[in-house]
Amino acid sequence: MGRGLLSTAAFDSRVSPWGPALPRAFFDRHASLVAPELLGRVVVHGGVALRLTEVEAYGLPGEDPAAHTYRGMTPRNSVMFGPPGHLYVYFTYGMHFCANLVCLPEGHGSGVLLRGGEIVDGLELARARRGGAVADRELARGPARLAVALGIARAENGRDMIGDVLTGTPPGTIQAGPRTGVATGAETPWRFWIDGDPTVSPYRRHVPRKRT
Repeated sequence: MGRGLLSTAAFDSRVSPWGPALPRAFFDRHASLVAPELLGRVVVHGGVALRLTEVEAYGLPGEDPAAHTYRGMTPRNSVMFGPPGHLYVYFTYGMHFCANLVCLPEGHGSGVLLRGGEIVDGLELARARRGGAVADRELARGPARLAVALGIARAENGRDMIGDVLTGTPPGTIQAGPRTGVATGAETPWRFWIDGDPTVSPYRRHVPRKRT
């Protein structure tokens, strides 16, 4: 890891050690089909490259009560209704950004949450963003940490990621199960991860917040 490939010159997917970029057609499908096929792919952003090890799919308006698009388009989620392959970034818990890749044709509203990954280049930059004294396995273990490591924040909402999601390497065994921490639609097995990978975050059931 941390070979410095991105720091020596402008990144060029044509000479990437992780293969060519995925075409837009790859994302022009339902998120539940795209999500497992993203595992092992490499996402490049902000001078850091990350191999995806954990993702979650979120479905269409009226289909998936856990999706931000469930009740239709709003100013907040409008990017999700845009072209496939764009980045949907949202702010959560008043402190964290999370990143999603938009799926399906324009107007539909479906996407894949990037939940975890292994930093395969730009390791020192990712460490600096995460505060330095962080174990390598923890740098992008969880969606908020992943966004920080890749330098993704509000300004990246709507960014076209075609050219920045690369073929990568085939993963090992893929597991599927319920999504982490969702209050509704928790039974839907649309969380996908590479079995045994140390950068996969632990599963957590949703726990309602108690009013004080």
